[in-house]
Amino acid sequence: MKDNIYGNIPCFLGAENLVKKGEYDTDVIFYGAPFEGESTWGDYTGVELGPKQIRSSSARYSGYLPELDHVDVTEHLTFGDAGDVPFVAHDNEQSYQNIEDFSAELWKTGKFLVGFGGEHGVTYPILKSLADSGKTVGIIHLDAHYDNMPDYEGEQYARNTPFMRLYETEGVRNESIIHTGIHGPRNKPDTGRYAKENGAVTITINDIREAKDLRAYAKEIYDMAAKDVDVVYLSICSDVLDFAYNPGGPVDGNGLTSYELLTMIHEFGKHGLIGMDYVEVYPMMDANQHSAHFVSYAVLYVLAGHLKHLGKI
Repeated sequence: MKDNIYGNIPCFLGAENLVKKGEYDTDVIFYGAPFEGESTWGDYTGVELGPKQIRSSSARYSGYLPELDHVDVTEHLTFGDAGDVPFVAHDNEQSYQNIEDFSAELWKTGKFLVGFGGEHGVTYPILKSLADSGKTVGIIHLDAHYDNMPDYEGEQYARNTPFMRLYETEGVRNESIIHTGIHGPRNKPDTGRYAKENGAVTITINDIREAKDLRAYAKEIYDMAAKDVDVVYLSICSDVLDFAYNPGGPVDGNGLTSYELLTMIHEFGKHGLIGMDYVEVYPMMDANQHSAHFVSYAVLYVLAGHLKHLGKI
């Protein structure tokens, strides 16, 4: 119990408890951003429980991937869990500031960071802190939706606004923001227009499906994100997956399969990422926690690619 990150919750994938240790000295650092502000659809809520369930579900898994040349990620990388950012209920601005301050300290380590949401709004303060450190940032944004509205009922810090805030952030190159996997009628006409007006690139689900070579197309997407920037960051919203593969996420059809998503993010990892996040897992909507379990797969596939990038395998 003393090694748990809090309560009865284990560290992600058996990572070392860095809160207890007091040092950020592992190759990979996991952390949670359990923030939820206004719900943009009825009572579809509970996303702040995502980091807790993602960690609990990860206890089932090792780092071994026989389908990827029998790599065991944990043989080559050390894992640490830095705990969770404090969430201030009913104060989105303060919660965002907490995320920005927390992630700024982690970016100083130069380690590979993996954040767990929480809603997609958490990506903005995470990347603002990276850009403020002096890095020019490109972003591969995997999502069904643009999440680039100016506000939600007057609130600038909401789950459907982070990419509008990132368009406005100095140090983020808008032309290297690649909205990838976009699909479905939960998008609004304005969102596609906002992306175009701000110079961001749209890759739809059909663009991905019609690519003859998925791995080669992933390299093309990566190259667009990497153009004229110092670093590339990966942000994954659960609903880029079809709801058949994402029962604990928003209800969106015609999305990626788990194979398509894992293949693409493994390729992104091979070409060089500074970090990633995985957001919008709703444990209260998923009796068997399939979506939370899948996060372990996604992280390990990225890290297996990262090992190739580092030349360790």
